[in-house]
This record gives sequence, structure tokens and C-alpha cells, in this order.
Amino acid sequence: MTTPRGGAPRFDGSLSSSHACLAFAVALRDEWLGHALSTLPADRPAAEAALTGLYRLAGAPPPRFRWIPSPAAARPVLRDEQPAFPRPRLRAAEAPARWSGWPVASRLASLESALRTRLNRRVARPGHLWRGNRPPWSLAARTTAPEDGLADGYPLRDILWTTVHGPLHTSLLDGPRHAIRTALTPATGTEPGGLTFHGQHDAHWIGHHDVQARLGLAPNPAEDARQFALWAAVARSAGWWWPGDGVCVVAERPVEVHTEPLPGARQGEVRLHHPRRPAVRYADGAEVYALHGTAVPRWVVEEPTVARIHGEPNVEVRRCAIERIGWDTYIDQAGLRLLAGAPDPGNPGSELRLYRVPRRVWGAEARVLLAVNGSVEPDGRRRRYGLSVPAGIDDPVAAAGWSYGLTGAQYARMARRT
Repeated sequence: MTTPRGGAPRFDGSLSSSHACLAFAVALRDEWLGHALSTLPADRPAAEAALTGLYRLAGAPPPRFRWIPSPAAARPVLRDEQPAFPRPRLRAAEAPARWSGWPVASRLASLESALRTRLNRRVARPGHLWRGNRPPWSLAARTTAPEDGLADGYPLRDILWTTVHGPLHTSLLDGPRHAIRTALTPATGTEPGGLTFHGQHDAHWIGHHDVQARLGLAPNPAEDARQFALWAAVARSAGWWWPGDGVCVVAERPVEVHTEPLPGARQGEVRLHHPRRPAVRYADGAEVYALHGTAVPRWVVEEPTVARIHGEPNVEVRRCAIERIGWDTYIDQAGLRLLAGAPDPGNPGSELRLYRVPRRVWGAEARVLLAVNGSVEPDGRRRRYGLSVPAGIDDPVAAAGWSYGLTGAQYARMARRT
């Protein structure tokens, strides 16, 4: 959704104006989410102009630009340009006394950190104290729609944390940014040019503050507004980037991004997912696979086997691979033995099944509790999932209670879990 850049409504405290501001904020949030997940070619002129402006603020001359097809291509380019990317100094005693003596990447990181600190001070977080008989919005938001919250008298500032800040943070910071770093740049933080800036995936904080400023809820001084506009322009126009002394390496945006709605999402939250192909793909073939928001190796999507599952040290990757081949198939091929089954008190109509895991499978005696998720998946189904529980538990209800820090008797009294 595209929102006009001019004429943003201003919040004047009236109910009708609050609803107009909320609608505008949601539209602008979705616009920023669109920038973050964009697969369009980078707008190189806009990105280079904004980056040149940031270099200028850092007291550095305009850089030479090197464009690369993906973050995975950064490491060899940074090595080629190594003199421009000095290794970070690890001890304060070794740092230059003057700011102008710092590497340009350090100066830019300092500018960004200081700007975000100032912006955050101007944006009040939702209140966490009960006021009379009304719970704080942070609690009410779990069951109350934002529009109803406005009608009930909750401040627009508070509501924007759940309609703008939360969805962008969940969808981006916990999503593609983490997955791409894990899959494509696992070692850049310890090699030359280790300071990475995330371009379009910085929209989680930029979008939040853009909404606050454009609604007039947190106006910024001219100097901060000018700097913020430069960071925003980079996020709208390019992918990840690595600033060096005299040269700036900038990645193109991906050519494919696949997401699905987060189960139970009420504010447009999404997560990376594709069941048959990469969830993120770049023009040079760099790929990120993800199942229901969890970054996984390629084999989990394309060639999952019980043998590979048992050789995988990461418990989340193992879980995804098991769900990929199906729990029934895994239980049969891995030789898990059913100890007991019982109706799930926290999820009426569903069954808990507790299995014994042979020592040869995970290297130690264990138990797996197979349960059904309380939330509905985007395709309308309820996902089956397994939980590792201590080997001494033989009752499925007690195992379910243990996963919540409860006894079996306490869990049996739950109305419904999620």
C-alpha cells in the first residue's frame, strides 16, 4: 500500500482524529513493511545520494561505491578492499582519542546509535500500571482491537506500539534480518568490515519513528530530522551495506521473498516461509530456506531424512525437519515407543501422546511429548509439535504441565492453552 508523502493527518486529541491517525499509521506501517520485503532492484542513485549524505555527517568524503548481488558476496569484496575496512579495535585504550580518527564505520554506528537514543526518548512507551479499574493497554491489547481501544479512551501513543512498533519488530528484526545473517553472513562480524548496516531491514525502527514524527506525536529537531531522512532513504532504496574508508559496499535487494501470516497475528505480522523452495533468494543464487519462520539448511526442505535429523545438533532445525517428513513417519522410522496417551486438558478435542526415545537416537534416554498447537496455522490446520521432556516423566499430562512449569494437576485445570 502506498501512502501519499504529503498532507499527513495531525493528531489533535479528538476521537475522530485519533481514528484517522490510526488508519494513517497502519497504512504507513504496511508501506514500510513493503520496503523491507521488497524484491525490486535497488534505486542506486537514491541510495548513493543518501549514503553520501551520511558519510558527510560522519566527517568523511563521498565514497566510491561497489555494488554486490547479495550479502553473501560481501566477504570476498571486503577482503579485496581490506585497507578500507580496518579490523575493529577491541580495547578502549587502543581507540583514537579524536572521533575523526575512528574508522568511518564506527563513526556511522555512533551517529545511528545516538540518533536512535534521542528518538526513543521522545516516544513514550505504553504505561504498565493499572489506572483505576482499567488495565494498561499493554494487557488490554491482547483482547481489544485498536479501534475499540481508542473508543475506550486509551492513548493513541500507546496503541501505536502494538499496531506499528510490535508488528515491524516481529516481522523484520526476528525475521529476514536474523535469517539472512545466520545463513549468508555467519562470519562477517569477525572479519574485516565487520560492521554491517541492514538497509531495507532497518525498517523496524525507521518505520516506527517515521509514523510518530509524521503524526506529530514526536516532532524532531531539524538536525535530527535531516539525519533520519538519510537513514530512511537508504532503507527505501537498497539492501545491506558495509561502509569503509573511501569505499562503500552495498548489496542489492533479494529477487524473491516468501512469507506467511504469523498464526494468531492481529496486526499484519508475517514470518518467512516456503515449503518447497528458498524463502529468500538473491540474483547470484544466494538462498535462505525457512519453514514457518525458522531458518533451516537446504536439506530440511528438499531432502529430509531421519539419519540427517539425528545428526543435526540444532533442536529447532531438528523439529522443522521432523515436521517436514511428518511425525508419524519419524516415530516409525526412529523407533519411538508410545508410553501413554491422554486427552489434552488445555486443548479440548486434542490428544497428548508421550513417547520413549531410545538412547541410540539422541545419545541419552529421553521422552517426547506430541501435542497439537492451540493456535490455527495460516492454512487452517493445527500443527502437531513435539517437546522434549525429562526421561523420568511417564504421564503425558504431567509432561505437558512440566513444559509450562506446572504440575500435572495444575495443567489439568487450565481452561485453554495457546
